[in-house]
Amino acid sequence: MNKRCVMMLLALCLLNGFTAHAREITISSGGWPPFITEDQKHNGFIAHLISDIFADAGITVTYVYRPWARVYQETALAQYDATAVWMDAPDRHADFWYSSPVLNETFVFFHRQDDDFDWTVFTDLAGLNVGGILGYSYGPGFDAALADEVFMMERVHDDRFNFLKLLSARIDVYPQEVSVGYYALRRDLSPEEAARVTHHEQPVLVNQSFLLLPKQAPESAELLAIFNEGLARYRADGRYDAYFEAFHRGEYELR
Repeated sequence: MNKRCVMMLLALCLLNGFTAHAREITISSGGWPPFITEDQKHNGFIAHLISDIFADAGITVTYVYRPWARVYQETALAQYDATAVWMDAPDRHADFWYSSPVLNETFVFFHRQDDDFDWTVFTDLAGLNVGGILGYSYGPGFDAALADEVFMMERVHDDRFNFLKLLSARIDVYPQEVSVGYYALRRDLSPEEAARVTHHEQPVLVNQSFLLLPKQAPESAELLAIFNEGLARYRADGRYDAYFEAFHRGEYELR
């Protein structure tokens, strides 16, 4: 066989090998800014993490956004390859395989920089006026203290109003997921206003969120193994934390 034939055969083998291993999957989401959202670069930093883990295995990810209820139903029927990200709930285990935890959603109290706020237990909030979002639960301990009227709570429909109320001292603290809170500060307030807000390090609540893969899809077991192995590798070598650091530096903002 001459050299030209050998080179052509090698090229054909490489092409066939690439085609066999290159894959595309679709992940559905209702959107959870800033983690997964069309309003950030790479669909948000957690979407970027998920995409990069699959990319290492030769799998390209496309994201589609639908209302959360529709996302659940359609992905459970294997119309999409996975859905992201979801907290654990017993009724979801019938429809989905859960990945290893992708994200710890850490809720903290935001407060004014000039306010010497500190707390250890919820009774330390006695006498304070706490902001909140309509319909949100901030965990059983918080909810129990609120029911016992340890503190008062004023709820509105979005972050912006809560932070404006915080700056005007109409509320004393505002519980929100730490990354969500700083994203809202950058998005909704001026740099001068945002600089007047900080947070207390002690968590109010920590929730884990997961990538869910439909049990109806036969390839879900393979994709789950690929993703979990990659996620463990990213956590071990420090790459996982780099996505959070880049987010907090503002690198995912759409300019």
